[in-house]
Amino acid sequence: MTAVQFRLHVRARTTGEVILTVEDVSLAFGGVKALTEVSFDVRRQEIRAIIGPNGAGKSSMLNVINGVYHPQQGSITFKGIARRDVDSHDAARRGIARTFQNIALFKGMSVLDNIMTGRNLKMRCNFLQHALWIGPARREEIGQRRKVEEIIDFLEIQHIRKTPVGRLPYGLQKRVELARALAAEPELLLLDEPMAGMNVEEKQDMCRFVLDVNDHFGTTIVLIEHDMGVVMDISDRVVVLDYGRKIADGTPDEVRGDQKVIDAYLGVAH
Repeated sequence: MTAVQFRLHVRARTTGEVILTVEDVSLAFGGVKALTEVSFDVRRQEIRAIIGPNGAGKSSMLNVINGVYHPQQGSITFKGIARRDVDSHDAARRGIARTFQNIALFKGMSVLDNIMTGRNLKMRCNFLQHALWIGPARREEIGQRRKVEEIIDFLEIQHIRKTPVGRLPYGLQKRVELARALAAEPELLLLDEPMAGMNVEEKQDMCRFVLDVNDHFGTTIVLIEHDMGVVMDISDRVVVLDYGRKIADGTPDEVRGDQKVIDAYLGVAH
């Protein structure tokens, strides 16, 4: 039994009411159908995985949830409010944050400053006040930096806090991107292949931090991941997409034994 599996074995898995519902979502780019009538839900405080072969529509699904793409059909209900055309800024304001498949950090800025950008929606003072850095703006920035320092400590990146992100190895850049997403204090965190390109040790670290975020902050997590060992170890439930359609949905054990899922990954169903 791995350390991650042992952690899951001994901890109490408590999930709450449905926080996100994806209902009959279809998305097309011209004649290419990325998603076709996809429906599933996410419960509060669970780790929900979306898996499938390359081109299955996984990243498109995350882009629909946080408002980057607007589906032609269906709706997204988050915390009881149903919408089709979710605006990405509004999604962030309502408590949805994400990381990206390709790292999207400011490479010339320090780790601390990159994470500070995740606090933008928490800022109340205007640009001029922050430029002069007096009175309320100074107090606000000090308070926001205190929050960022807590996240830095939580993710164990104190030793690189002043290092420009572009100088960091890939695995640490992924951790900084996670930190920036956490800085927004999201209720729902979308992780797009958080362990892609990592070695075994880096994957183990990231698994631990994903579980810690879920445990410590109570953050609901939806993740895309190609490493099936990781998915089966840390997920509460798994939804499987293939060619933009949902072909399975259930616990890791249920999905693991589903013949449609086996066929999709082996390629014998097409």
